[in-house]
Amino acid sequence: MSRAPGIDHALGGKRLHNVFCAEDDPDLQLILEAALGFGNLSSVVCESGLELLNKLQTQTPDLILLDVMMPGLDGPETLLALRKLPQTASTPVIFVTARVHPSEVESYLALGALAVIPKPFDPTTLASRIKDVWREHGGTV
Repeated sequence: MSRAPGIDHALGGKRLHNVFCAEDDPDLQLILEAALGFGNLSSVVCESGLELLNKLQTQTPDLILLDVMMPGLDGPETLLALRKLPQTASTPVIFVTARVHPSEVESYLALGALAVIPKPFDPTTLASRIKDVWREHGGTV
C-alpha cells in the first residue's frame, strides 16, 4: 500500500506508553480511555483535532489515534497539521474510523498513517491490536 513520501514507520524499538486520541463521540471517548487503560497504556482523550493540537503544548505522545469524521479539523486535516509541528512530524498515527472503503483506507495510509482500525471495534481487544501494529513497525510494548 502507498505511504506518504518521507514517512519512516520504523519505530526502532521505541516503547509504547502514551497515546493521544481525538474522538468527537463522548461515548467512544470513554470507551477509548477504558480500553487503553485496560491495556496498560496511558491516554489523553480529546474531543477534537484542535483540542489534541492544543494538548501538544504540554505533552508529546508516542502514538496518536484519530477519528476521521470530526467537526472542525477532521482526522486527515489533523494529521496534516501534526506533520507541520516539529514535535509530531514523525509521531505515528492510527486512524480509528467507520470509513473503511478500500480507497479510503488507501488514502489514510498515503497520508502516512501506520494503520486503520475499523469501527465498531472490540474494546477488549483494541489495546492489543494497537500493540500489534506498534510491534509490526519495530516498536516494543
